[in-house]
Amino acid sequence: MPAGRLLLQTTALTKTISRNAFTAAKPDSSRPNMLRVGLTFGSTALLWALLFKQHSTDVQEYKTRNGLE
Repeated sequence: MPAGRLLLQTTALTKTISRNAFTAAKPDSSRPNMLRVGLTFGSTALLWALLFKQHSTDVQEYKTRNGLE
C-alpha cells in the first residue's frame, strides 16, 4: 500500500473519531437562558452592593482619622 493512500485513510479516520468542542452556531436570542441572566444580574447587584458598603466604610474611616467627624 502506498504511503499516500495510508495517510489519507488515517486522516479520514481521525476526522470521524475526533469532535470539535466548539460550535459555530449562534445562540438563539429569542429564547434567552433565564438562569444565566438571573445569575449575571444577581452577581452584578451583589458586587455593586459590596462596593458601596466598602466605600461608605472607607469614608467613615477617613473622617475618623482626619478628625472631620
